[in-house]
Amino acid sequence: MNDNCIFCKIINGEIPSYKVYEDEKVLAFLDISQTTPGHTLVVPKKHIKNIFSATDSDAADIFSRIPKIAKAIKNSNSDIQGMNILNNNEEIAYQSVFHMHIHLVPRYTNKDKFKIEFSDNSKQFDEEKLASLAESIRKEL
Repeated sequence: MNDNCIFCKIINGEIPSYKVYEDEKVLAFLDISQTTPGHTLVVPKKHIKNIFSATDSDAADIFSRIPKIAKAIKNSNSDIQGMNILNNNEEIAYQSVFHMHIHLVPRYTNKDKFKIEFSDNSKQFDEEKLASLAESIRKEL
């Protein structure tokens, strides 16, 4: 546990939360921002900064709970049509709390304020560049 971490304080019961799910490895609670109704955070009880600090075992503990929690959220409201599942890692990727967490954001309509926009850079990557990029990643596995 990290004494300065808001999620560690929630896990320890020092800060109230609206718990959705809890077991020995993870806690899921409603995000205070409620991007859409039901927006839930799934956090490991062990303080892990982000995916780059997680072990395979940590990831298995966290990600194996996601389907159960996501299905429960979807089943809780018949208006939910889909869900975004997000994990931000490091400040440049919009991580604002440095305790690993997964956002489960229910989607009710495409007119809500939630947006993810990807750029299509495909014209900049021919077969040779893609093969080289894939090889550089494979060498690190």
